Parts: sequence; C-alpha cells; structure tokens
Amino acid sequence: MLDRVAIKKILIVGCGLSGCVIARELAEAGYLVDIIDKRPHVAGNCYDYEDEHGIRIHKYGPHIFHTSNQKTFDWMSRFTEWVDYEHKVLALLADGNFVPFPPNDTTLKSVSRENLVDTFYRPYSEKMWGQNIEKLDQSILSRVPIRDGDEDRYFPTDKYQKLPKNGYTQVVKRILAHNNITVHLNRAFQKSMEGKYDHIFNSMPIDEYYDYCFGDLPYRSIKFDLSYLHNGIGYPAAVVNFTDDGPHTRVTEWKKFPGHCNKTTPVSAITKERPCDYRDNDFERYYPVKDKDGANRVIYNRYRKIPKDKMTFIGRCGMYVYIDMDQAVSSSLAVSRAFFTVDNQGVR
Repeated sequence: MLDRVAIKKILIVGCGLSGCVIARELAEAGYLVDIIDKRPHVAGNCYDYEDEHGIRIHKYGPHIFHTSNQKTFDWMSRFTEWVDYEHKVLALLADGNFVPFPPNDTTLKSVSRENLVDTFYRPYSEKMWGQNIEKLDQSILSRVPIRDGDEDRYFPTDKYQKLPKNGYTQVVKRILAHNNITVHLNRAFQKSMEGKYDHIFNSMPIDEYYDYCFGDLPYRSIKFDLSYLHNGIGYPAAVVNFTDDGPHTRVTEWKKFPGHCNKTTPVSAITKERPCDYRDNDFERYYPVKDKDGANRVIYNRYRKIPKDKMTFIGRCGMYVYIDMDQAVSSSLAVSRAFFTVDNQGVR
C-alpha cells in the first residue's frame, strides 16, 4: 500500500451525475480530485435553476429520478430530501383531446389499437431520431409499452419516483462539497492535462477524444424553446407529447411539477423540444443513435478497444449509451469500486 502522504491526483472530465458520483467516491477514499466542465455550471444535463418568476426550470428538459435500486436511492438520499412525484404523460391528439401515454385502456377509447403506432410511436420517434421507425432498434420503442387496464404512470414498476426538494443543481453541489474536490467550470479538456494526473475519468465523446479516427458516432440533440404563458391557460399535465407532424415532440409546463414554483404567479413557463442532429445544435450531444443493424455500436467498440492507460471513459458520451439518472449513479458507483480494486492506494 502507498503511504497516505503519496496521495494520488485524479482528473474527472464532466460535472454531470456520472462524473460527480465518481468524484465523491474517490474524494471520500482520500484521492485528490479535480473535476472540470466546459459549461459554466455543474450538474450536466440535469442542471436546473429558478427564473425571475420563482419557477424552477430544467434547462435541458425534464428529469425525474426513478429507480428500484435500493443502493442507488440510498446513495442519492445522502445529498437531498425528496418530494414524491409519480410521472404521468398525456398526448395531444389531432382532435384536441388529451389521452394517457403510454397508451392504456382509456387511450384505446380514442385511438384504436391498430392505429397506435401511426398515431403515437411513428411521428414522435421519427422526429426524435430523424429516421424511419423501421430503422430503429426495437429497444427504443419498447421503452414505452402499452399498459394494461387504466395504469397511467410512466414508470409503474419503479419503487422510488421522486424529485429532489431543492432541485438537481443543489444535489450536485452537495455531492461536490468535499475538501478533496476542486471544481473548475468553463474549462474544456486538453490532452496536455493528462501528464498531471494519475488517472482520468473522461465523459467527453470518445470519438472526439480519438480525433474521429474511425469516423463520427452520430447523436441526436434537442433545441429547447422556452416561453411564457400569461393568460393562465396551460396544459393538463406537466409533460404533453405531440402527435402532429410539427417540429416539436413534447412540451413541459414547469409549475406542474411539485415544488417547482416558490410563490404565487400568474405566469407559467413552458419548454417545447425540437430534436435535431447534434451538428445542427453546436455539437450538443444528448442521445446516442441506436440503429437497428448495430453499425454505430461497431464503431464505438473500435474506439473502446484502443489501449489507453490511466483513462476510463464514462457517461453517455464516453460509453456511447443511453442511460437514465439512476443508471448513471449505479454505473459510476461500480466504476469507482472497480478502480479501488485495481489501484493500490489503499486509503479507504
């Protein structure tokens, strides 16, 4: 074992959940951690803030913490109190009616079973992914199966469905509040940094790191159109999906989430989402494209197999995978444990 004086220095690229969980685990084990992010804020894509009306807005779209993983929930609960929230989504039909989505028996009273794909799944998925539904991996569509009976919860099987009482940004700030962690915002990763650290956990796009030597990995991005309603008329649910052929997939009305407005105001903030290619949105990568024939995964695996000492790729872009928040936490806890196993610092 190394003497405690010989503390190792770690660099973590990205202040999203994946990087922050690893940062906290390593800091508590005695490592010195620098965590950087090219954005001006922590929390990655779950960053939220209060606007001038006292409404909490998730800058990069709605995030609902849901899981049945007890260890993941307990770990997150160290850093936040929770507000109970069971997420429910409605879809707006062409006739102006709102129906539950995913479809249940109530939905089937308005849309026949044989028309479900063309009414809900095809228009949303093709806008979301920019290609015909037949070219998409089946797992993308199976994320929102048809429900039995009148079940209208979006995550009916998850034991815990919560929102952090004071928002995700405050959760992440508490995770990073450790004497062994130093946060550097507005700082992009440079390869010249590598020699200064004993190990790097990197959430940047893996193809970008390797200068696209095997080609680009495609991503979908989202443009978020924030606006305000002043007439008191909003939407019947926090999230409503659109079934038309317009550019938007869904709208979120933030006041509809519990604890998201700290004062009485007639104004309501809404965010509409317009999917696009990441190259049309300043290279903001949100969703890896899981194609039906798996060609993108083949390219990723070529990058993954490049030998790279002292570096572990993490997160959606580092691992080219779509993961929910609880999966990001669980994965990062596992990555931390694996690192402790192979590293001989022995300071736990």
